[in-house]
Amino acid sequence: MPTDHAFKREKLKVILDSNALFVPLRFKIDIFEELKTLLKRNFEPVLLSPIKQELEKIAEKGSPKMRREASYALKIAEKCTLIETSIQIAASPDDVIFQTAREWKCPVFTNDRGLKKRLRDISVPVIYVRQKSRLEIDGRI
Repeated sequence: MPTDHAFKREKLKVILDSNALFVPLRFKIDIFEELKTLLKRNFEPVLLSPIKQELEKIAEKGSPKMRREASYALKIAEKCTLIETSIQIAASPDDVIFQTAREWKCPVFTNDRGLKKRLRDISVPVIYVRQKSRLEIDGRI
């Protein structure tokens, strides 16, 4: 049985939604530093493959502003661990995040109102931007 101390050293997975990767550009927040401060422990930012595909699609086919922002978000995403998911392609990126978070029981960083509510309904902690200036967590880790 690991002690609490050993458990703290284990990295906490945090799933990032695509909109979380737009935060540095839109709000000038260093999401990785803020997450470190907020969580007070080692964490592993996780990007699920459908989220990366969603960003790539925007970077290719969005409006010029969205293409630029999505390209920047993809650069930030390089700091994340990319996880290929086995959830059907038909599922929306939000559904993939929801299923994965439920399975892993790990927090999700999203500003998507609908997804936040769905995650709260299954007691998954949600990290989000508060007052356009800092990150906040809703739920217990």
